[in-house]
Amino acid sequence: MEKYTLKNLDCADCALKLENGLKKLDSVQFVSINFATAQLHIDTEDIREVEKLISDLEPEVELVSGEASTNDDDEAMNVKKELIRLGILLILFTSGLIFLKPLEATPYHAGEWVLFLTAYLLSGWKVLRSAFRNILKGRVFDENFLMAIATIGAMTIHALPEAAGVMIFFTIGEFFEDLALDKSRRSIKSLLQIKPETVRIQTDEGFILVDPDSVDPGTTILVKPGERVPLDGEVLTGEAQVDTSALTGESAPRKVQEGNPILAGMILLSESLTIKTTKTFQNSSISRILELVEGALQKKAKTEKFITSFARYYTPLVVFTALGIALLPPLLIPGALFSTWIYRALVILVISCPCALVISIPLGYFGGIGGASRKGILIKGSNYIDILARVKTVVFDKTGTLTSGTFEVTDIQPRNGFSKEDVLKLAAAAEAHSNHPIALSIKKEWGGEIDEAAVTSHEEILGFGIKAVIKGKTVLVGNDRILHRENIEHTDCSIDKTVAYTSVDGVYAGYIIISDKIKEDAAQALTDLKKLGVKKTIMLTGDNTNTARSVAETLSIDEYHAELLPADKVSYLSGIIENEDGYTAFVGDGINDAPVIALADAGIAMGEWGSDAAIETADIVLMTDAPSKLAEAVQVSRKTRKIVMENITLALVIKLVFVGLGIAGLAGMWEAVFADVGVALLAIFNALRVLK
Repeated sequence: MEKYTLKNLDCADCALKLENGLKKLDSVQFVSINFATAQLHIDTEDIREVEKLISDLEPEVELVSGEASTNDDDEAMNVKKELIRLGILLILFTSGLIFLKPLEATPYHAGEWVLFLTAYLLSGWKVLRSAFRNILKGRVFDENFLMAIATIGAMTIHALPEAAGVMIFFTIGEFFEDLALDKSRRSIKSLLQIKPETVRIQTDEGFILVDPDSVDPGTTILVKPGERVPLDGEVLTGEAQVDTSALTGESAPRKVQEGNPILAGMILLSESLTIKTTKTFQNSSISRILELVEGALQKKAKTEKFITSFARYYTPLVVFTALGIALLPPLLIPGALFSTWIYRALVILVISCPCALVISIPLGYFGGIGGASRKGILIKGSNYIDILARVKTVVFDKTGTLTSGTFEVTDIQPRNGFSKEDVLKLAAAAEAHSNHPIALSIKKEWGGEIDEAAVTSHEEILGFGIKAVIKGKTVLVGNDRILHRENIEHTDCSIDKTVAYTSVDGVYAGYIIISDKIKEDAAQALTDLKKLGVKKTIMLTGDNTNTARSVAETLSIDEYHAELLPADKVSYLSGIIENEDGYTAFVGDGINDAPVIALADAGIAMGEWGSDAAIETADIVLMTDAPSKLAEAVQVSRKTRKIVMENITLALVIKLVFVGLGIAGLAGMWEAVFADVGVALLAIFNALRVLK
């Protein structure tokens, strides 16, 4: 899949035509154009054929590899230039009006024609050129054709002010549309510009600047105050406050010190840090965010796809309807004049331009994705905005999702002659090669050296625990199910905690109690989801029933299922999706959650410390690992969808009303300009609200 920027792409209808044209090429396997970002994502075997088609369809559009850079000063100069041009057009138009009243008896007066025609051509030459070029290539039905035929027709019946006015106000509308698009494009560019340019690495000769892509894990780097952390790593020396807003959307600084993990994209606010890198740039948090955001822009919602298809059939329908309005009444109604009905038909053509829908709807979804990104919520496509807005059932994993996943040993109970030290030492040795949070807490509690050479065999039994051979002894460490699986006699089955049971050579040695705290915002997240209309909350966990019951009761979760293997979670979620109304979301963080995340209508992963498998599989990523971000994601999605539906309703209702008024002769060209340009601007400015 390749990514290109379509330079000079300033027309939503043009973007639609290009995408539809490229889809017909045999060499193209996939294509998606996002008008809001002017980006083309394409999988093709022949890029030259693609370039040729783009040149044929839209000669002014230039295909640029990657992401084109823009100069802010140049953009400001262009705005100034456009304002001067619009000022000249308005002066010409106002001057033309002076000739109307005193010279009504001579309607073809040269001054009137010169001023209005000059204003018309200066404002509408691009429209006329595009319409003429498209007609020559057999592509008649687009907004340029509608504007050209309506205004030329107006001039033939001597509605000169209306013809010039329509083009001028159409140009003014396009100017404001470009400003709105530029604002939204800059908002997403500001996010994508968090990629670091250089990284300061340690060498024998001191620190030198290199490209982040060339740095391997294990390299020592230096980051100074005010700089952005370029790579994921662990703090070696120093203590500082960091700004995490680019990753999490949270404005409050966070403290990091020696031994703490630190993520690419964070900004140092105080003191320098030396950091040992743990990932390459391609696998870093910041790179992952950039890929997710950019990838999201090519996945379109059903509403967005419908509108683009709707516009393809809508324009020809409007043209033939206007033709019928122009010809049938004069032929069928005695006394009806062609000039009257042709004028009304031209009014209908101007009113019916689909710009408001074609531009504002993709812009609304784009704004939703950009606005969510700044809150630390990465939505991988506008299609998931629609799904998340209508979620009725939310299913949670427990550990690392509703609970912190930061375990600590709080009690050890030996059995059958073993001591507390024996149980802890054996469990730590068995867990020597595991990175599971429970394993890490046991090793941390042991604190001493672990003779890994003594561990001659190590097997992780998914959903049960660890089976290891240590100095010739078979040691089991895991949940209650592993003891039943291996037929080991024990009495401690119903403990209302997270427990790691231990046995040696078939003899029950005792158990270790590990505490895991419920996240501070988990209860509020569940409350907020209920307020937002989520009908049912469910928890699926591999932990024991007593622990699951305790968490579910504390958080007022409607339903829970415990002691589940990954396959069991899939089975339960399948039943939930089949039996519950509306869409179902699943929220998880671990590798074992990836299958259920993929199965859910909306798969949601915790992105700060969640597994790569869960993040890659998910449709939505919460970068803070905070459950409360889920409620925010639902709010953003619902606001986005509400605004999109407002724009559809606004555009269609106003246009239908004015079409009716136009047919009845109660709306002229000036009202048509509002119904076209005015409605488009209202819809666009409404869509921009999502960015806030």
